[in-house]
Amino acid sequence: GVSEVGVSSFGAEEVQLWGLRRSAELLLGNAARVQWYSLYDLPREWGATTRHREAEGSSYYRHFYMGLLREDGTPKPALEEFLRYAPGMGLVQWFHFEDPRLDDAVAWMKRLGVTNLRTGLSWADSFRPNAQDWYDRQMEALADFDVTITFCFTPEHRGVMPHHTSPPLVPEEFAEFCATMTRRYAPAMAASPIRAVRASAA
Repeated sequence: GVSEVGVSSFGAEEVQLWGLRRSAELLLGNAARVQWYSLYDLPREWGATTRHREAEGSSYYRHFYMGLLREDGTPKPALEEFLRYAPGMGLVQWFHFEDPRLDDAVAWMKRLGVTNLRTGLSWADSFRPNAQDWYDRQMEALADFDVTITFCFTPEHRGVMPHHTSPPLVPEEFAEFCATMTRRYAPAMAASPIRAVRASAA
């Protein structure tokens, strides 16, 4: 499958609309799974966690405009186009710790006919107070979807370098986080000697 395809509306919303249509033409029917990045624009005050403003220059800002919905929740032209492709095309949507958009996102995805979703469980968040409550709430809210999980975001104090894209200082710690999450949220897969769960640090 194609785990992620997306076009920013940073330059023009018409470019995103064209990119969605062209991506659907090229990929649907030729890949087992296609997921569009993303449902929401990234709130500007949050920062693009895995991007580097100094290194990327103006292209850094395109990452804030990848959604079918603007930061204020209003639809872009590409949203109506997306309706033509769901459920054949799923979505990618990352949720920040205790993200206030979670319930609205679920409602939007159901309205759009989305059945498959890619999202993340942040290793860095596991060091926050009430982290497990947040993981449980997120996964319970997404229970009606076929969810592909990415295990992501290295805690700054557990990386080779102090940033979220760093390799882990002790790989076994990241592996244990992945195993714990898999046992909790996909116990049948964790117990299977045949099926492997693919994890990536993003």
